[in-house]
Amino acid sequence: MRKPIVTIAAMLIAVSACAPGSNNPKPTQKPPSAVQTDVAKAGPVTLTVWDQEVLGGQNEQMQKLNAAFHAKYPNVTIKRVSRSFSDLEKTLRLALSGDNPPDVVEANQGYGIMAALVKAGALIPLDPYDKVYGFRKRFPAGVSQLNSVTGDGKTIGSGNLYGVSMTGEAVGIYYNTDKLAKLGIQPPTSFSQFEQDLALAKSKGETPIYFANLEKFPAIHELGVLLGQTADKGALRNLVFGQGGAWTDPPVVQAVQKLADWAKNGYLPRTANAGKYNDSPSAFAKGDGVFLIGGPWFAADLQKKMGDKVRFMLPPPPQAGQAQPSTLGGPGLPLAITAKSKHPDVAAAYLNFMTSPQAMDVVVQTGGLPSAKPASATPSTPVGRDVFQAYRTASDKDLLVPYLDYATTTFLDTLGGALQEVIAGRKTPQQGMAVAQKDYSGFLAKK
Repeated sequence: MRKPIVTIAAMLIAVSACAPGSNNPKPTQKPPSAVQTDVAKAGPVTLTVWDQEVLGGQNEQMQKLNAAFHAKYPNVTIKRVSRSFSDLEKTLRLALSGDNPPDVVEANQGYGIMAALVKAGALIPLDPYDKVYGFRKRFPAGVSQLNSVTGDGKTIGSGNLYGVSMTGEAVGIYYNTDKLAKLGIQPPTSFSQFEQDLALAKSKGETPIYFANLEKFPAIHELGVLLGQTADKGALRNLVFGQGGAWTDPPVVQAVQKLADWAKNGYLPRTANAGKYNDSPSAFAKGDGVFLIGGPWFAADLQKKMGDKVRFMLPPPPQAGQAQPSTLGGPGLPLAITAKSKHPDVAAAYLNFMTSPQAMDVVVQTGGLPSAKPASATPSTPVGRDVFQAYRTASDKDLLVPYLDYATTTFLDTLGGALQEVIAGRKTPQQGMAVAQKDYSGFLAKK
C-alpha cells in the first residue's frame, strides 16, 4: 500500500513555514472590497492559469477560449499550465503555498482539494463577483452547490461560492457499434443484459470493458456505476457528504464485490492497474474493448478516432422497464481564484468569460458538455448528442450522485488504492472497504 498522503491544508502550512528563504504568511481568503470590471484599466497583465483539460477536445476548448479572451482583452496574456488530473492534484498542493502561485486553478470539488484549500486560506470566495457577474444564476442550483464551501472549510455543498465550472459530467457507458454488430447484440436495455453481453464478449475473445487504472482514481467511475445498481441515491449522497452510512454497508460492499467479479471473470484487462487512463480513447478506438466506462471527457477524442462507430448511454436499470439508476456526475472541475493572485479582478473577468453563453458554444463545438446554457450551438455528432441528452436526462431525473472521492481529504488516494487491491485480488471487498471506512471515520471524527 502507498503511504497515506497528508492533508492539503497541513502541507500548505508546512511548506509555507519551512520553505528556505520564504517569509510569506499564510494566505488569506478575503474577498475584494470593491470589484473592478474594466479589464483594460488593469494595464498589462499576465494571468497564470492551471488546468487539467489535456485530452483532445478539452485542450482545443481551452486553446480557443484563451485566444478569444486575449483578443477581447489584448492587455491580458494568458500563461497556461496544463497537467493531467493526477499531476494537477499533486502539484497544486505545493504551488499555492509558493512565491509565484497561479492566479486561476481548477480545484477539484470536495474535501480533498477545494475544502482543504479554503480551510488553508488559499482561495478567495467569489460572492462579491457573483453580485456583478451573476454566476449562481448562470448554472443549475446543483452545480453551484457542489462548488460551495463554508469559510472554515468544514462543510461542502453550502456556504460561499469558490469556483465556476465550464462543463457538466455524467458517467456512463461508451460502446463500439462495430463490435456490437459483430457479436450480434444491441445496446443493452438492462444491466442484467449488459452483464450477459460482457460474458459473450469474453467468450468470443474480446476485451469486454476497456479499463486503465494506473492512477487509481479511474476505478471510482466503475464503482459509481455499480453502486447505482445496488444502493439508494439518497443514501449515497449522505455517505459522500458525511451525513450517514458507512463504506462497509452491504449495498456498497455488494457493488465492490461485483467489481471484483468483473476482474476475476476477465471482463477487465489483466493489466488494468498498469494502464494510463488518458490513453483510454486511443486504446478503445484501436479495438481494445467492446465497452468503456467514463464521462463526457472522452467523447471528442473518441469521435475523432471512431466517427459514428462510438456511442454513449447512461447505465441501464437492473431490468428492462425499471427506473433509471443513479450514476456519478455533476459539474466539471471548477475554475477558482487563488488568494495570492495579484490580479483577482482580471481573474474574475476570466471566469466570467469562460462560462459565458458564447464560451458554452465553444465547449459544445469542441465535443464537450457545457455546464450552462449555450448561446446557440448544439452537438453535431451522434456521440455528442448522446452525451448531451444523457446529462440532460440525469439532471432532469435527479440521478446524479457526487463523485465518491469528495468524502474526505485523502479519499481519492485511499478509496482508489483499496479498489486497486480488490481488482488485483490482493484484498477482499470487505477488507478494501474497511480501509476506506477507517479513512472516512477518522476524517469525520476530526472534522
